[in-house]
Amino acid sequence: QVQLVESGGGLVQAGGSLRLSCAASGRTSSSYLMGWFRQAPGKEREFVGAISWSGDRIYDADSVKGRFTMSRDNAKNTVYLQMNTLKPEDTATYYCAARRGYSPLAIGNTYEYDYWGQGTQVTVSS
Repeated sequence: QVQLVESGGGLVQAGGSLRLSCAASGRTSSSYLMGWFRQAPGKEREFVGAISWSGDRIYDADSVKGRFTMSRDNAKNTVYLQMNTLKPEDTATYYCAARRGYSPLAIGNTYEYDYWGQGTQVTVSS
């Protein structure tokens, strides 16, 4: 089992930046796929991006491409979501998720992930 804890959320003005962290504990492995999702009030959970634990496969949604960057630090069992040029539309609860193993069919689907963090709130003011 894996436990995930997100941190780094907060309130930021439009155009600002935040870096979210997802610390993983438990039996993680290099085969894990780490995903970021977000959910705004009244909307379904939305795929933001994903990165393989090894870091050699990275995917990001069109809505954040060029603004958000994913990275990882295997020594710390942590993945990061660097969010730049934030927009009010980015306001949401952001969730970290993990899947046992990589599959290109699974990256953007919430139901394909096995573990979830509790989420961290990101609020972007206009």
